[in-house]
Amino acid sequence: MRKPVPKMSVPQKILASFLLIFSFSAEGAVSQDPRTIWGALGQDIILETPGSQPSDAINEIRWEKEGTMVAQMRKDKRSSQQDKSYEILNEGLKIKHLKRNDGGTYNVTVYDTGGKSVLQRAFDLRIQEMVSKPKISWDCRNTTLTCETEKGTDPQLKLFQSEKELKTGTQKVIRYKWANLNAAFKCTASNRINEESSMAAISCSEKGLSMYVIIGTCGGGVLLLIFVSLLIFHLRKRKKQSSRRNGEQLEIKAHRMTSEERGPRPHQMPASQPPPPPLHRSQAPSQRPLPPGHRVQNQQKKRPLPTGTQVHQQKGPPLPRPRVQPKPPSGDAENTMSPSSS
Repeated sequence: MRKPVPKMSVPQKILASFLLIFSFSAEGAVSQDPRTIWGALGQDIILETPGSQPSDAINEIRWEKEGTMVAQMRKDKRSSQQDKSYEILNEGLKIKHLKRNDGGTYNVTVYDTGGKSVLQRAFDLRIQEMVSKPKISWDCRNTTLTCETEKGTDPQLKLFQSEKELKTGTQKVIRYKWANLNAAFKCTASNRINEESSMAAISCSEKGLSMYVIIGTCGGGVLLLIFVSLLIFHLRKRKKQSSRRNGEQLEIKAHRMTSEERGPRPHQMPASQPPPPPLHRSQAPSQRPLPPGHRVQNQQKKRPLPTGTQVHQQKGPPLPRPRVQPKPPSGDAENTMSPSSS
């Protein structure tokens, strides 16, 4: 025996009618939460529409960005787009060579042959730059390892050793002080677009450390050699200048002492001075007396130079010295005396 179906109350009927109306009106409406799509900077991307309609039932497809139509395709006409970087492919929108300003909200609307909207979707396109391969470097003196990526939007770096995560960071550089080197290190860089990784086995032997010491010592030695060379050159230059200055001073002193030793030259006897009185004795023809001027000059040449004190004490021109007359021969003296005796 069938049980009677309970009758719905008035409030229940109203609620059921409201849900039925809402379900029909929600069909084909734009989704409240846009689908997030990540695109790589400089790459192509296609915004695909899920649950596409049969091509025979589609009359028009329209793509808009922030309320502005960027591409449109009709069944009776060819597709048209506002920018060559947009292209409609099978209801989807292809964007070529993504730029940073290509990011934003995109809406697609599909109409059937009766002009009714059969599909509406929204996409939130976000652009990121792909991360580059990370580089691993280390400093043996400080026992520090560095992992760095040069490119990428919002990169996330992670450092591993033997599959164990040691450190993570959301910047382009991370550093880590290691405790042991029993295994290789692995560094990964990733974002929403891609992921790259690198591995390195660190070796810090005493030989490697000594190389740093040798390089530093050689560099310091070269600098010291250059400094010493410049210092020696400067000292030699100063010594040369000092010796030249001392030589000039000695030469000036010697010249001054020579001038003082010579003293002022005696004045020559003026020509107007009367000659000395003639001697009574006759002289031999070979010993003819010279004029007074020549005698004085000859005497001055033959006489040694007076000392400095004698020159200062003497006043006026030097007096002529009398010439010593030679004695006559003994025979002539006797002949001279004999007539006087007779």
